[in-house]
Amino acid sequence: MGNSNSSSVDHRFISASRAFTQKKLDDLKSLFVSLASKSQSNDQYVSYPVFQEYFGLSGSLGERMFDMVTQRRKDDKMTYEDLVIAKATYEKGTDDEIAEFIYQTLDVNGNGVLSRSDLESFLVVILKSVFSTESSDAESSDYKEMVDALLNAATFSKSDDGSEKGMSFEDFRSWCSLVPTIRKFLGSLLMPPSTVRPGYQVPHLLYEDSVSSDRLLLKKEYAWHIGGALPHHELVEWKLLYHSSLHGQSFNTFLGHTSNTGMSTSVLIIKDTEGYVYGGYASQPWERYSDFYGDMKSFLFQLNPKAAIYRPTGANTNIQWCATNFTSENIPNGIGFGGKINHFGLFISASFDQGQTFECTTFGSPSLSKTSRIQPEVIECWGIVQASNEQDTKHNAMKGTVLERFKEDRNMLKLVGMAGNSND
Repeated sequence: MGNSNSSSVDHRFISASRAFTQKKLDDLKSLFVSLASKSQSNDQYVSYPVFQEYFGLSGSLGERMFDMVTQRRKDDKMTYEDLVIAKATYEKGTDDEIAEFIYQTLDVNGNGVLSRSDLESFLVVILKSVFSTESSDAESSDYKEMVDALLNAATFSKSDDGSEKGMSFEDFRSWCSLVPTIRKFLGSLLMPPSTVRPGYQVPHLLYEDSVSSDRLLLKKEYAWHIGGALPHHELVEWKLLYHSSLHGQSFNTFLGHTSNTGMSTSVLIIKDTEGYVYGGYASQPWERYSDFYGDMKSFLFQLNPKAAIYRPTGANTNIQWCATNFTSENIPNGIGFGGKINHFGLFISASFDQGQTFECTTFGSPSLSKTSRIQPEVIECWGIVQASNEQDTKHNAMKGTVLERFKEDRNMLKLVGMAGNSND
């Protein structure tokens, strides 16, 4: 029986090895030897504590990932063969294979059903990992609002024993498309933590010292969620350009504060009188047009009570809207995204005191609020400071050593949705 298992592992290892160049295999071997030496195992295996420390995986998420990598042997030993097989499946496999690997990692009971309570615990671990440097003493309750919002975007259609409904594999795939930053994080667990690790980037929010953070709609958790749909160079700094409570609820003031800033992309956030928070990412400047404009990089999003991102479907090119001082009823003055005239995916009138959000084929989005007719309470706009070439060079310079090479493998980025997409 033992020989049979060994033969099976050998076959998988041989097959997995073909996914890498000899250079990559040598690098993986060097990584393994380095970690095994810290495990005091005579270079035979890597222990869980060393695995956990190197990959920055704590709690239940780290335990589950180690269990998957060691092929559920429960022997607390990761071999070189384990590492190669796991990376081949997790990083070089098809989209379905990678998604299945992640799904099984989260499936604590191994019954093919992810319960809401299971996902809650994993999301708390993820948020603590991302924001640990800022809130080392954070409690699980500190992230409850964001965890609930992320889970409110999910569908739980599968029953295990007739009690709590769970998330099926198809539910999971659909959810990942709505929360890309979670998908990126879960797709980079076998990379050491760093500022360039997918799913870890949190933009630095810039605003005047006189502005209290309590007045801002954009929390760091929201910025992290929105940033999941953006390329790395747009996740460095976001600068507050306009806030209706600070600058006045005026369309002209909004345009004055968002024009000629040197920042062509921006994030528009709205909180309405129902308490819903949502908005859109504008890939083009807010400039006067008599028709839709923009490109497929823009998207709509929800932040609270549901957190989800809606990218263009390709159904039409009615992406961005900015009209001012027009007298025709067919050209409504205001700003917005998607849909069609008078039936926008999101629209704020030039008076800035009313608007609309309808189900929208442009982004495949539902109404973003409780009702389709909205009354903005606070409107906020953040300009995205593009990373300079010098900053990009510094990031690239970090990737020279054997242990660092796995931080941003191009194939991994492609698989988690960063490389080769419309945002690059």
